[in-house]
Amino acid sequence: MFLVIGMLAGALTGVPIGPVNVAVIDAAYRHTFRRAFAVGLGGACADCLYAALGVLGVTPVLKNYPSVLTSIYAISGIVLLIYGFLTARSQPVAPAHPDAPHVERATAHEMWSGFTVGLALIVLNPAAIVTWVVIMGSSVFPEARPLEGVVCAIGVFIGSLSWFTLVAYLTQKGKHVLGEKAAWIPRIVGVLLMVYAVYLLAKAFKSVVIA
Repeated sequence: MFLVIGMLAGALTGVPIGPVNVAVIDAAYRHTFRRAFAVGLGGACADCLYAALGVLGVTPVLKNYPSVLTSIYAISGIVLLIYGFLTARSQPVAPAHPDAPHVERATAHEMWSGFTVGLALIVLNPAAIVTWVVIMGSSVFPEARPLEGVVCAIGVFIGSLSWFTLVAYLTQKGKHVLGEKAAWIPRIVGVLLMVYAVYLLAKAFKSVVIA
């Protein structure tokens, strides 16, 4: 039961436009499906980590120190605003020819680079931990035992990775169908990400004014 709930939570929280969704779409459009999958894998690992922290007791810290939330929203807004801007301006990268030298080394580098991008986008986006603390720590399992929390976090990893893989697959297919017209994909998601970043910054500003 805990595994299934974690899988559902991981998949459903990936649905809204977020930094990893944008990175997966960008990687699938400008690079390859392999890189897009690696980005999703990194994001899923970070989601799993934050979900575990949410279940295992970070909630009291955030409740006792509300100023932490303000800082989290401000930092997240700045990071996502910059990333959204760069994504909206991105251009496709010419794929390497299969017969080119060092293709295997390039592929390994591509996978590792994608993984670190996905991981960093969640770890460096502190708003993600707020999401998981609210979902896992306060709403789903407020009194979960450590083992149950770990199982649920593993479920989050599976669900999150499944969603990001689906996004990568659909983007890859859409790229082949739309051809050059697919250039609008990263531009739109980049703009949407910047809108979300402005929302986070406004939330941080509102918290400061109220305080």
